[in-house]
Amino acid sequence: MQQEKLIFLGTGHAMTLDCFNTCFVWQNEEGENILVDTGGGLQILKQLRSAGIDFAKLHHVILSHKHSDHILGLFWIVRNCHKCITAGKYEGNLNIYLHKELEEVVRTILPAVLPKKFTDLFDERILFHVVEDKEERQILNYSVKFLDIHAKKDRQFGFAVTLANGKRMVFLGDETFDEALREEVEGCDILMHEAFCLESEADIFKPYEKKHSTAQNAALIAGGLKVKNLILYHSSDNDMEHRQAAYTKEAKLVFSGNVYAPVDLDVIEL
Repeated sequence: MQQEKLIFLGTGHAMTLDCFNTCFVWQNEEGENILVDTGGGLQILKQLRSAGIDFAKLHHVILSHKHSDHILGLFWIVRNCHKCITAGKYEGNLNIYLHKELEEVVRTILPAVLPKKFTDLFDERILFHVVEDKEERQILNYSVKFLDIHAKKDRQFGFAVTLANGKRMVFLGDETFDEALREEVEGCDILMHEAFCLESEADIFKPYEKKHSTAQNAALIAGGLKVKNLILYHSSDNDMEHRQAAYTKEAKLVFSGNVYAPVDLDVIEL
């Protein structure tokens, strides 16, 4: 029996070149995997391989919203799923959890660009599960509560879950916390919150205009919500050598809990 963990396949925002777009594998104690978002392209398969994730043990994908850096990797997940099924190396189904508008986007775009043999798997071996705000779904050994994060751009869902170890974890997608979610988030053990850049870089990257946060702002939010651990992601890549230390330092100035600012392929034990 292993410890539950998050394996960050990517930690960057849509336009990062020196790190992959934010997506991660949430792995349970049995080594079973849930992929949260798929990044922006073929590199999703390379990152899964680099992280030692056996594709044959990947049967669940959660998609948060329709932006290209979150769903274009799904093209390659579908193609690889077909390849593995054809080779007799994939048992069971690939389950994709997403809100209704996003399902419509996926069902429109994928058939438009993929040969029919791939999309013939839809509703047979690749199953779409449409979720609603505050709906709970059983995924592996977890009861996952999906949350509309009240995004100011396109509709976006995060989730809240109680882990096997009893800790409560909340993932808030890639926009700043909205006060409407306070009841769901306040006092959680692990808050996953985006941080587009440092506060000292806000004049350069304009995060607030994009409905994003800085490391400092995310930490202030976490402190106000009395959470215990803060994970920062969806960040810029202008200084990858120092980003992890800089984001952690800035957040710790205003937040007394633990701060994690992972880089690609970092593993956080839960």
